[in-house]
Amino acid sequence: MTEPDPSPARAALDGGIVTIDVVSDVVCPWCYLGKRRLEAAVAMADGPVAIHWRPFQLDPTVPPTGLERQAYLQNKLGDQVKIDAIHDRLTETGAAVGIPFAFDRISRAPNTLDAHRLIRWAATTGRQEAVVEALFSAYFIEGQDIGDRKILVGLAGTAGLDATLVHRLLMSGTDEADTRAEIASAVRLGVSGVPFFIFAGKYAVPGAQDASVLAGAIAKARTESLA
Repeated sequence: MTEPDPSPARAALDGGIVTIDVVSDVVCPWCYLGKRRLEAAVAMADGPVAIHWRPFQLDPTVPPTGLERQAYLQNKLGDQVKIDAIHDRLTETGAAVGIPFAFDRISRAPNTLDAHRLIRWAATTGRQEAVVEALFSAYFIEGQDIGDRKILVGLAGTAGLDATLVHRLLMSGTDEADTRAEIASAVRLGVSGVPFFIFAGKYAVPGAQDASVLAGAIAKARTESLA
């Protein structure tokens, strides 16, 4: 695996390709929704795009071993009524884009640094999309602990990466500092919530916007970059 480019992509129009940097966290349900809406937007686009997934941690204070999720949510959000209302809204919204959220299966709130390291390595092999989808699906649909390195190695292999190499990189601490630095860079750029989309290195769209909004941003980036 070679070193990925950690910087948000500039207006890349080599061959007419518009770059889209997606700053996200794999324990963010709105990021999973944003991914589906971006896929729909790309299907509407009148030309090619290149998507780069960038790291962010909603809560970097979660310990490496994770936390019991129900207690974590109650401590963060206050009461079960509020938690249930949020989950019900997300379940309904997810169903509309083909995501069968299964919040009742999730028992751990993981630290996502290792998952972001895996996404970083996947970029060097052209398997980033597959890895990101595998992580979202494993967590939100299957309830797997994506902070567990054994699970990450298994997901990496399923997504087409060299599982033995991924295991070695995870255990060696490779790219921990660089991944943290990239997250810090996003914060310095003003990213405080995710998903956060950057089109052609110029136009930012925060939040899991409708596909039509994202498609409009793609078209704007393509038109203005070619002008």
